[in-house]
Amino acid sequence: MTISGSAKVAGVIGWPVAHSLSPRLHTFWLSAHAIDGAYVPLAVRREDFATVIHALQLANFVGVNVTVPHKEEAFAIAHELDDAARATGAVNLLVFREGGRLQGRNTDALGLAASLGAEHGAKFLHAKPAVILGSGGAARAVTLGLGQLGASDIRIVARDMQRAAALITALQPHVPAPLTAFAWNDFARATKNVALLVNATSGGMQGSAALDVSLAGLPLNAIVCDIVYNPLETGLLRAARAAGHRTTDGLGMLMHQAVPAFEAFYGEAPAVTLALRNDLKKALRHG
Repeated sequence: MTISGSAKVAGVIGWPVAHSLSPRLHTFWLSAHAIDGAYVPLAVRREDFATVIHALQLANFVGVNVTVPHKEEAFAIAHELDDAARATGAVNLLVFREGGRLQGRNTDALGLAASLGAEHGAKFLHAKPAVILGSGGAARAVTLGLGQLGASDIRIVARDMQRAAALITALQPHVPAPLTAFAWNDFARATKNVALLVNATSGGMQGSAALDVSLAGLPLNAIVCDIVYNPLETGLLRAARAAGHRTTDGLGMLMHQAVPAFEAFYGEAPAVTLALRNDLKKALRHG
């Protein structure tokens, strides 16, 4: 689609960034809404992040999505932060405002909650326990999202118990459900009676080691979600399906977290559709 000299331009900034599906996702919506705009990938080293953000503001970009390893730096340089960004300590969306001001948001928690709610119903987790694998930045967003879905208690299974304790200290004031940490080798006890298991680690991601957990003790009616989307069917999801569990892959979270970013950049609220999902799946198959 041809763009004019007055096009609204945004992008995704990370290192590396070539693997990101965000340009394809946003370009799909730009075409669907016939918007005069563009969305580009921006590969930026950690040490150059703040300089590049300033340059993009001078170049009249409307904003950027932020991915690894820049989410904490984006948090640090933002002039305004939404509640989700404050709770997680990370920003995945910078909206450029007048006077050089940067508005920092975190849409990951919203994206996960919207994805799970769309697939399983808005109240599927209400007053039921959930377990999260991992204690890093992604786990913080997942914790916030499960709190929004009404989980009765949230159990954090981690290899690093100090980091799990830090997550609980930071997130408990923002999540109504009690948060509890479990050691990695205590996974079976953590999954007792849970309605949802979410993998918030990089285990099973393309190029990463497989996730070393057994689902033997997981209740059969528990849903298994993996926020990894490349590959779309991770080893965890494959094992869960084989055992009879309902599953949710990471593509839904990716699509839903992008909705508020697109609206902030281009002024239109896009829809998450099967056509979009199929387009992204095609990109994954050929990527």
